[in-house]
Amino acid sequence: MQEVITANRLADGLVVFLAADGGWSEDFHKGAVIEDPAAKAIALDAAAKAADANLVVDPYPIELELRAGHLAPKALRERIRATGPTVRVDLGKQAEGFAPTLAQRG
Repeated sequence: MQEVITANRLADGLVVFLAADGGWSEDFHKGAVIEDPAAKAIALDAAAKAADANLVVDPYPIELELRAGHLAPKALRERIRATGPTVRVDLGKQAEGFAPTLAQRG
């Protein structure tokens, strides 16, 4: 199972993803993909330290799935958190190019 760690940045409340370099990114595509339990434990430990340092709040892993040839959050709630408003694609992360790539509606 592939996962990524997400949280909210404490300074402004924005959804962020734990990157491979240990930092946090608003860009879903820069989130470090976790593929095994050992890597997950290390990532959750790093996320807990960031929470203890008041950088983020409520870090947790989310499951990913392959959609339209790209990894995207499996749960609808997490797709909305990663993408932004569902009624206005000109706002939020989809407008900035930070959202997961999903299947085109036809």
